[in-house]
Amino acid sequence: MSEQEHADEQAATLRILSGMEDVSAADWNSVANPGWLLGPGGRLTHDPTFESDYQLLESLSEREESVSEDTAFNPFISHEFLSSLEETSCATGETGWLPRHLLLQSATGEIWGAAPAYLKNHSQGEYVFDHGWADAFYRAGGEYYPKLQISVPFTPATGRRLFVSPRIDWQTGVQALASGLVQVCERSGASSAHITFLTEREWDALGDMGYLQRTDQQFHWENRDYESFDAFLADLASRKRKAIKKERREAVSAGIEIEWVTGADLTEAHWDAFYRFYQDTGSRKWGRPYLNRAFFSLVSERLAERILLVMAKREGRYIAGALNFIGSDTLFGRNWGCTEHHPFLHFELCYYQAIEFAIETGLKRVEAGAQGAHKLARGYLPVTTRSAHWIVHPGLRDAVADYLEREREAVERENEALTEHGPFRKGD
Repeated sequence: MSEQEHADEQAATLRILSGMEDVSAADWNSVANPGWLLGPGGRLTHDPTFESDYQLLESLSEREESVSEDTAFNPFISHEFLSSLEETSCATGETGWLPRHLLLQSATGEIWGAAPAYLKNHSQGEYVFDHGWADAFYRAGGEYYPKLQISVPFTPATGRRLFVSPRIDWQTGVQALASGLVQVCERSGASSAHITFLTEREWDALGDMGYLQRTDQQFHWENRDYESFDAFLADLASRKRKAIKKERREAVSAGIEIEWVTGADLTEAHWDAFYRFYQDTGSRKWGRPYLNRAFFSLVSERLAERILLVMAKREGRYIAGALNFIGSDTLFGRNWGCTEHHPFLHFELCYYQAIEFAIETGLKRVEAGAQGAHKLARGYLPVTTRSAHWIVHPGLRDAVADYLEREREAVERENEALTEHGPFRKGD
């Protein structure tokens, strides 16, 4: 960084946005997904003005061996995804997600950083549970809400949360944004700031800045350069391999056909069907689904090329579906539902079809959502997810810090034990 750039950085300012409408898609995406431009039809192309350490190739199936954490496209942190949540009233003050996004700007107005942040009066839709903290603080006479949540609403998928322009020093940008979050807490009377499903690099940096560090567990599938689903099965122990083949046969035994629908092939009829499935799952699990019908239409309009619907049809009618989003190197499984229940159909649509798509398109992993040790037998291994927390009250902070130390140890032990009993052949 030149002396002039350093001087400009000292004059950088933090803005608090009341919604994604306060920032252009181009400005937000320049730091959230640097190097990627959204073209007609939601097709992402490489920005030739951005210098990166890899060359973007034309198709999903032709990608380099590695895409760096800072240049990989993540659909959930895009302006298109976040604004769709707000414009359809899924993530607004009325639902307890009041936008308070941070924007770091130079003295000349250049966007140097950003963070998706929300003031919240509850702890729903986060998948990192702090209800016990809130209850304990309330019993001690404190007010836990409002709190500041730095995350993608309703989306337990790991990705960057503190976006820093590649044109400035990363550590300096992260420090500025992390300090800004503390300032927002002070100004708004929030008890705490919670950065969830962030990257390990961010987690380490925030730990050095005094944020409390938390870990949890998910199950992800890793592509070992498999040429086919059968090649993946060959890596499994014989008993697991036979069990998966049996499950796949039984899942479609009632005359069920499975389709992959993406891009321009997505229609409102597909979304009408999927929304029925989503409502069924949501009503059974949470009482009220987080997303409304309008959201699916709008996000499909904006990110169609990065959406995969896996749909099951029987007797000419859709009966089940699974929604996935496509990143640079990861397939993110998000929602599932059905109107007919068939043995193993959930596993087929959500896990096995996702693996097949990843293999066919050269994606390196599948993240199949939160929790679920049942995924282990289906080739998904435990991985550590991370969050970082700033708590204003010293007494609550000390109590949470003590709890998190023991929790991190327990998560590490469980991940090690589960990996040891994974489905792969010994030695793999």
